[in-house]
Amino acid sequence: MKRRLLVSLLPVALLASCGDKTEDEAAGDAMDPASEQALNDELATDPDLAGRNEANAALSGTGNAAVPNIDKSTRAIEAARSRAAELVGGRSKLVAPPAAKALGQDAAPSKAMVAAAKAAVAPGGANCGDKVDYTSAWAAKLPAAFPVYPRGNTQEAAGTDEGQCALRVVSFLTPVALDEVLAFYNTRAKTSGYSVEHVTSGGDNILSGTKGKSAYVVYGRRLQQGVTEIDLVTTD
Repeated sequence: MKRRLLVSLLPVALLASCGDKTEDEAAGDAMDPASEQALNDELATDPDLAGRNEANAALSGTGNAAVPNIDKSTRAIEAARSRAAELVGGRSKLVAPPAAKALGQDAAPSKAMVAAAKAAVAPGGANCGDKVDYTSAWAAKLPAAFPVYPRGNTQEAAGTDEGQCALRVVSFLTPVALDEVLAFYNTRAKTSGYSVEHVTSGGDNILSGTKGKSAYVVYGRRLQQGVTEIDLVTTD
């Protein structure tokens, strides 16, 4: 599923490791080449993953497939908005994130993106990306501060609590506008004591932040079919 997302986090972790350590130290912290190759090979050769990636491409407007099981009626959107407002203490409490900064190709990743990447790849020498279990049950095990957006349609979910790992990766769809979804997560993050940074990169709006050793990253995009797609990563 989001093994492609875990793979995308790998360069961030390696960049972070190399930024403040010697070359030898950074090499010691990074995922070993065999594990990295295995992860990429699995992504490339697994028929199920290939099919899912084709489906994701279609959702992004490069195919003709319809968005599955999404009620885009005015009633459904309003019900989701109302519940989201309840979860932050009222609509007046929803606060939009700060204006997004464009993250250039050579720009350093945010602190939270680095934290999430390191947690996915090598906390304490473990490779959490290889330990994750792929089941929708993980969507119900997200940190209290970062639930799936109300009435969101979970597409895929993964996570692990094995050893020193505490990683969650959940992808969902909602008919609610992207800016409203980002406002929800911005508000939840700030009221829960997390920092917030907002950037754009590769066509995504990305909210990220940390609180102590915990981190979250919200990747969001609006699809041509009129729904918002969110990839939510949390670590603790």
